[in-house]
Amino acid sequence: MDTVNNTNFNFPNQKSVYRGKVREVYNIDDELLVMIATDRLSAFDVVLPKQIPFKGQILNQIAAKMLQETKDIVPNWLLATPDPNVSVGLLCEPFKVEMVIRGYLSGHAAREYKAGKRTICGVNMQDGMKENDKFPIPIITPTTKAENGSHDEDISRENILSEGIVSEKDYKKLEEYTQNLFKRGSKLAEKRGLILVDTKYEFGKTNEGEIILIDEIHTPDSSRYFYAEGYQIKQNKEEKQKQLSKEFVREWLIKNGFQGLDGQKVPEMSKEKINEISERYIELYEQITGQKFEKGETNNVLQRIDKNVKQYLLHS
Repeated sequence: MDTVNNTNFNFPNQKSVYRGKVREVYNIDDELLVMIATDRLSAFDVVLPKQIPFKGQILNQIAAKMLQETKDIVPNWLLATPDPNVSVGLLCEPFKVEMVIRGYLSGHAAREYKAGKRTICGVNMQDGMKENDKFPIPIITPTTKAENGSHDEDISRENILSEGIVSEKDYKKLEEYTQNLFKRGSKLAEKRGLILVDTKYEFGKTNEGEIILIDEIHTPDSSRYFYAEGYQIKQNKEEKQKQLSKEFVREWLIKNGFQGLDGQKVPEMSKEKINEISERYIELYEQITGQKFEKGETNNVLQRIDKNVKQYLLHS
């Protein structure tokens, strides 16, 4: 079975390639972006050595569906998905912040809270909360947008404005879009028996100055989901929540002595573990979309992508 790791395509009118942690983005004539969702897996801002079968397809197809479900709230970059692993959309100038929004005290926020901190990104967190408790209202905790391989860093609204990273006018719009998208994402998750715990959104600006939603949304790489059934019972008993997100990968890495810190070695991932992670991603796809996952053709997958993208560009 082929997985998509590194790509080296040469598309018509290709200007440049940006290689992120899990996506590779081809600039077509400074007008379009061809975004390839690879099967690479990252955690703690480190790309792990083994790829996960169908992960790229799953992320790409969930994101496409969710962009379709939210385009009435905010315009987005997506034009087409010519291949299971590919999205094509508008090129724009990305904002250098990621808008993280949290409905619950989980993940990074919970780790900070457990360490005794009561503010994150300049936002106060009340005393007396347990891990995975719901915040009274969702909080926005932005991060700086990391360059290749470097860590995203927490940043406050005040610092974003004082450092001139985003203008106040634009930032207010980003906050408004983020809150409205999270409300919609939470409603969509609720229909599927899930809780959208936290997520992140990325935005850019077109040549005409319009703010649009870019990249992926509401996928297991950018979001955390709990199962709604039994959530409150587990909280009352202080038990771990049943969740569908990449957090189970992070937990496995932590258990095996890895948190992306200097000097730590990524643990060996067995075939069984790789298959388990793949099945978890498929489970999330089916749970959140309500559709059965149709596995893409995995023989000569790079040839398939190359052919489908070139065919699209030729006729677009």
